[in-house]
Amino acid sequence: MRSTIKIALVGLALAGGSLTAGLPAKADTTTIGISEGGIAFGYSDGYWDRGHQWHTWRDQNEATSWRDQNHDHYFDRKHDVDHDQGWRDNDHWWDRH
Repeated sequence: MRSTIKIALVGLALAGGSLTAGLPAKADTTTIGISEGGIAFGYSDGYWDRGHQWHTWRDQNEATSWRDQNHDHYFDRKHDVDHDQGWRDNDHWWDRH
């Protein structure tokens, strides 16, 4: 009986995969996969995540999208111009929301 159930489950899995293979791909909006819960501060050359890790933008669209939605936390300059490399230790704005 167990092998019959296993065979049925494998058959369903294979059938489901072949049904979705014929569907057209759907474009989605730009999303940013950020560790530690999100972007802390954005700069023209990249961003700090909230876990204090530096990342470069994947492309200009990603940078523009984030800047447009978070203009209060975006700085239109390279991060290394600041003495603290752009990490603003006294401004954890995400803790206040």
